[in-house]
Amino acid sequence: MNSSPVRQTAPPVPPRIIPRAEHTVSRSHISPNALRVLYRLRDAGFKAFLVGGCVRDLLLGLDPKDFDVATDALPEQVKRLFRNCRLVGRRFRLAHVFFGQETIEVATFRAATAPSQGEEPLEAEEAGESAGEEGEGEEGEILDLGGPVTEPRAARAEAAHAPVGAIQEGDLDPDAVRMFDETGRILRDNVYGTIDNDVWRRDFTANALYYNVADFSIWDYVGGAEDIAARRLRLIGDPETRYREDPVRMLRAARFEAKLGFELDAQTAEPLERLRDLLGGVPPARLFDEMLKLFLAGHAVRSLDVLRRRGLLAALMPNVDAYLAAHPGSLVEKLLRKGLASTDARSLAGRPVSPTFLLAVLLYGPIAQIIEAMPSSRWHELSAILDACDQAVREAQAHIAIPRRFALGVREMFAMQPRLQYPRGRRALRLLAHPRFRAGYDLLLLRADFGLASAETARWWTQLQEASGQDREQMADSLAPERSGAARKSRRRPRGRGRRTPNVP
Repeated sequence: MNSSPVRQTAPPVPPRIIPRAEHTVSRSHISPNALRVLYRLRDAGFKAFLVGGCVRDLLLGLDPKDFDVATDALPEQVKRLFRNCRLVGRRFRLAHVFFGQETIEVATFRAATAPSQGEEPLEAEEAGESAGEEGEGEEGEILDLGGPVTEPRAARAEAAHAPVGAIQEGDLDPDAVRMFDETGRILRDNVYGTIDNDVWRRDFTANALYYNVADFSIWDYVGGAEDIAARRLRLIGDPETRYREDPVRMLRAARFEAKLGFELDAQTAEPLERLRDLLGGVPPARLFDEMLKLFLAGHAVRSLDVLRRRGLLAALMPNVDAYLAAHPGSLVEKLLRKGLASTDARSLAGRPVSPTFLLAVLLYGPIAQIIEAMPSSRWHELSAILDACDQAVREAQAHIAIPRRFALGVREMFAMQPRLQYPRGRRALRLLAHPRFRAGYDLLLLRADFGLASAETARWWTQLQEASGQDREQMADSLAPERSGAARKSRRRPRGRGRRTPNVP
């Protein structure tokens, strides 16, 4: 590893301070737990600000999903103030303060020396857009340092902060506090500083506003308030440099465009398609997390449109992008869009949403295409359906890390379709208890809406779920009796050589 050249400290830029009378952020809309954290930090003599997406959302009149705090207190000092606190993160050291189901993330101001615009850190992988967006904690990873970093250790770390060659996670210097790989992507950054430094380390101007609990003012260094008023999304600094530091910022730009309805600044949008291949160097687990944020937060349909328009779907899920490009306006695309709209409705209503169902509708086209490439005599075989699911999931996993439980869930949903399409006797009742029944049934309804499954059969399953126990038995008994294995095999065979539609699509 080689050290980067020493950089000059950038002159501080004074913020525009917006007094309470000139903005709409009210403490009545701020989480009481976030206020407790802010007040305790203030009373202990530290500066404490709400920062990031929560301030942005409050200005927009939205209810923030989470609240994040920025402070000049070191993580170890935060931990000493809160018994319900633990330190997390390997790349970025953060303090998480727990209040039941709510976690307040506390990040220390970044940058002991103001770095160039090429050295800002990654945002957090936390499921929200927040102050904590400047930090990251990995699930299950706890770092308890047990005291402040000593000056000699900090000096040793700063001296080795920027290797120029390729770095693997195991190569990280345990004393280094700022490290980069050969593409400029930041691997670690624990250099602390002041609020004047910290603002330049954030990503978008709309996410760089600080709400000061001391006098309830908002500090704006980069014109974020004006950009929010104009519904404009603009990166802080040179966009290409910022994307190279953290390619996930491209997906974040698409997510904010879809979620907030903001328009991307021309300079922020220009490098997206040109630099999208940099996403190939991002850990697949992080890309999967970003995919869930794009599609499970109530703006999935808009996210799909933005990703396709910006050329980013080809980097995130290339098999899905290739299918949609080859079959514009197809029934499968309509099914996908309706499935995403259904997911949006559930999310906005506060109902649970399923990554398994999301993956099933996203991969529907690639799975159908794989089945259609097989001999037509295999289109209705369960083994063919399962093989197609496995292949489509493997292709997606080359880019995003799909956890095994979700991959198996997709497999089970598609394997259930023949059994749902051809219910037989009392076996249909047993299917109601299957853990994937509801997801499989929802997929059947989607298919029936577009003529890809029997609408009559879909209605029968709906009535069966609404019926009482005795009525269910009568409905099941009214079906054709169980067939022999030979008869079932014959039923799954396509009728005639002219049949073109496989069982799944």
